[in-house]
Amino acid sequence: MKQKQSKLIAYVVLIAMGTAMLYPLVWLFFATFKDNKELFGKIALLPEHISFSAYKEGWKGSGQFTYFTFYMNTLKLVVPTVIFTTFSTGIVAYGFARFKFPFKKVLFMLMISTLMLPDAVIMIPRYVAFNSFGWIDTYMPFWAPAVLACYPFLIFQQIQFMRSIPRELDESAYMDGCNPFIVYVKILAPLMKPAMFSVVIFQTLWRWNDYFNNLIYISSVKNYTLSLALKMSIDSQGASTPWNQILAMSFVSLIPPILLYFFAQKYFVEGITAGGVKG
Repeated sequence: MKQKQSKLIAYVVLIAMGTAMLYPLVWLFFATFKDNKELFGKIALLPEHISFSAYKEGWKGSGQFTYFTFYMNTLKLVVPTVIFTTFSTGIVAYGFARFKFPFKKVLFMLMISTLMLPDAVIMIPRYVAFNSFGWIDTYMPFWAPAVLACYPFLIFQQIQFMRSIPRELDESAYMDGCNPFIVYVKILAPLMKPAMFSVVIFQTLWRWNDYFNNLIYISSVKNYTLSLALKMSIDSQGASTPWNQILAMSFVSLIPPILLYFFAQKYFVEGITAGGVKG
């Protein structure tokens, strides 16, 4: 009896916490159907009338570019960055986890130490370097670090996960004539699917929601991502900002990362839990 009561209390607490966390998203959805007067004049969750005009008008964007352009720009930035990051960080993690080479411990310590660097410390040198390469107002400041595996947290996470995979699998593959690259592609990569999904989710959320770095490196409206477009829509309207349109586009911009998280949740949880334990 006591065990059932404990489970009931646990379920009630979890449902209450889940409702509290989901409420802002639910409010955002219903707010897209309200005008400014209803948004700021009433506290009711449900709108008085259901109309999709906010989505239709908001999608037109500001000026000559619609939100379709901003959506495509975001995908152009995020998709290659995620693909390059997943591949490059996996290769680096493979090197640290499976091979012995000179100064391995020193290099590993240097890599981990970069986690302690605040972004503000490297912001100006990084901008100067990218500007000298002619990469400003392009997506290269996002693609290049992804190709070069400049994400130590994601590398460390995959190292820990790879250490939980028995080395006997590698040795048996070597005995069958496989080289190190084939061992990684054919043996380890399929087993590292949870860790790789964690990398995909982390990097997608970071890049999709990023505003600060986009603002620094992207200057022309034709290259704006969704985060910059939303801010531009607010600034361009002045005092008469149609907030239902802004909220509608905000909700639309949230759909891809939310769907990704829910579809890959199983692998994400496995990657986080297994990656935190050394086998």
